[in-house]
Amino acid sequence: MTFQYTLDNKRYHTLNYFYKQKFGQKVFKVSLNAGFLCPNYEKGGCIFCSHQSGDFAGNPNDDLITQFKKIKAQMEHKWPNGLTIAYFQAGTNTFAPLPVLKEKYESVLSLPNVIGLDIATRSDAITNETMDYLEELSKKTFLIVELGLQSIHAKTLRFINRGHTLENFTNCVKELKKRGIYTVVHIINGLPGETKEDMLETVKYLNELAIDGLKIHMLHILKDTPLATYYEKHPFHLLTKEEYIDIVCDELRLLNPKIVIHRITGDPKKEDLIAPTWLIKKFCVLNDIDKEMKKRNIYQGDLV
Repeated sequence: MTFQYTLDNKRYHTLNYFYKQKFGQKVFKVSLNAGFLCPNYEKGGCIFCSHQSGDFAGNPNDDLITQFKKIKAQMEHKWPNGLTIAYFQAGTNTFAPLPVLKEKYESVLSLPNVIGLDIATRSDAITNETMDYLEELSKKTFLIVELGLQSIHAKTLRFINRGHTLENFTNCVKELKKRGIYTVVHIINGLPGETKEDMLETVKYLNELAIDGLKIHMLHILKDTPLATYYEKHPFHLLTKEEYIDIVCDELRLLNPKIVIHRITGDPKKEDLIAPTWLIKKFCVLNDIDKEMKKRNIYQGDLV
């Protein structure tokens, strides 16, 4: 059996395959920092957050066009003829008055070869007025809205100080989907107190919501975060690489094969990372996931 939604040896629905099918050529994202804050910062923020979400985004001291051109020039060394998606990555990128959002989004949309926008945000930071605008925007360009969830479990959301409920998140996803907006969700494996079954339940829930894409992260502890302080005082088990791979493989089996896997592991900056150190070798993790799926002869969606 050859998995349908991939161009290489992957047994899950790769982003590269999705873009090639949709646009007929290589597409890459240009990560931007538009200076947006987060509504949760005033409540202390998520405990794992360094308040620098989007660490690989552009330099916030540069305007958006300068950021875009600098990063695009770097990316074009690898993909000289690629199309680009402007990725509003840092902060909560709908957390501003609508005229501000329009100015920022549309300034980069007007650049050559930009075929879409990817907007990272939170379910509690999209007003009805902004939702209407996003629907309008999605009819003009390829629009992705990314929402952080991390877990469906109330006890976990409270512990990590997520700042919104599962109900709020679910209503937001349903509204985005109703308006035909491509929706990607972030989850984190290895959150304190969660069992493997807890993590699998999160994926089952998202599968029922019929999201378009998923980003899977491994919990990691960054310097100067509330989680780092907690971990120092109350050490807890962090997933080993083998445990993480096992969980990811089982999560993929529970997902509709049409759901695109936008990310399957994190890649924190080495200088900011406290633990687990195995995350530094991102490509080893990716390769080991491929090997494990082949060894077990499993595919995304084979349990759906």
